[in-house]
Amino acid sequence: MTKLNLQAEQLEKIRCLAKLGRDQSYQFLGYSLNLETKEIHDLLERNSAPSEWDIQILTILLVHYSLAKVPKSGKLVKFRDLKGGSAYERAFIQRAANPIAQVFGDKPAELAEAARLLNGTSLNYGQISVEIPALEGIPIVYILWVAEEFSASATILFDESASCFLPTEDLSVLGELTTHRLLKAQSILKEKTVK
Repeated sequence: MTKLNLQAEQLEKIRCLAKLGRDQSYQFLGYSLNLETKEIHDLLERNSAPSEWDIQILTILLVHYSLAKVPKSGKLVKFRDLKGGSAYERAFIQRAANPIAQVFGDKPAELAEAARLLNGTSLNYGQISVEIPALEGIPIVYILWVAEEFSASATILFDESASCFLPTEDLSVLGELTTHRLLKAQSILKEKTVK
């Protein structure tokens, strides 16, 4: 049994931000957090517990998320356009966007399939795009241009209000985590087709 180190008021704020009412479970990025017991379960890998690193990252992100005060704006911006984002942009692209281009660049349909495992939806940007509800109020949009004459490339967009929910450094981590979960979802889908 794996629990996150969250306080009751933080759990209640997450419940409010996620608009859960009386629901006891908050699902995001293929995880399920019980808002009563603080237990976290990996829904992608049902037989494994999140690693110690995952627990620390999830705890930090959710603590900071519980401080949010602003609803999303509906305007999408690049990471560099977030407050202080230009300082982290190169590392963010390398860790969050480039792996998407490398893995899905010649098989874009798999990006849409992997996104569905994380409750993502398809959009109409680029050659293929998906929106992942990383945390309620913080959708992350992945836009992929497939490998043709040039190498595949990917862009990641956030709602303009994202930095009102989390500090930009945390948004970088959330983007990397979301990419990691997309790659994990794709790996799970491949395992199912092999069997």
